[in-house]
Amino acid sequence: MADSDLQLVARRIRSFPDFPVPGVLFRDISPVLKDPDSFRASIRLLTNHLKETHGGKIDYIVGLDSRGFLFGPSLAQELGLGCVLIRKRGKLPGPTVSASYTLEYGKAELEIQRDALEPGQKVVVVDDLLATGGTMHAACELLGRLRVEVLECVSLVELTSLKGREKLGAVPVFSLLQYD
Repeated sequence: MADSDLQLVARRIRSFPDFPVPGVLFRDISPVLKDPDSFRASIRLLTNHLKETHGGKIDYIVGLDSRGFLFGPSLAQELGLGCVLIRKRGKLPGPTVSASYTLEYGKAELEIQRDALEPGQKVVVVDDLLATGGTMHAACELLGRLRVEVLECVSLVELTSLKGREKLGAVPVFSLLQYD
């Protein structure tokens, strides 16, 4: 079942050469979202991985702005957990904690509400794609400042040639599909 689910998801990932700039091969997850069977398969695969790896030790799923919001809540529901959001700067009300990170074209900032999690809680961070690791690293930094334990970072797709997992140091990383 897992192999057929993984093949179903893999068949839905599209590649667009030279987007957004020449030399980049863009991996598009939109067809996964469009196809209910493929989306359910991706959630099932991630859920099974987290159950096998962490059992009942996860307190919350943390979804990253913006496409992590598409996978985070569904994954949390399957695990019987809540989902906490990390957003781009200026999108959350109330007191927040923020972290800056570098993108290929400049800087960005992520925020989480100061009271979103309690010290000592255990979370899994989810996003659609792991590339350079900047966004996930900033998210882990934020969570560390709240004294939350990041058990793992998971994604649908990983671009291995960009070595994003190296930026996450000791935090375990899991991706359903890897591309060079």
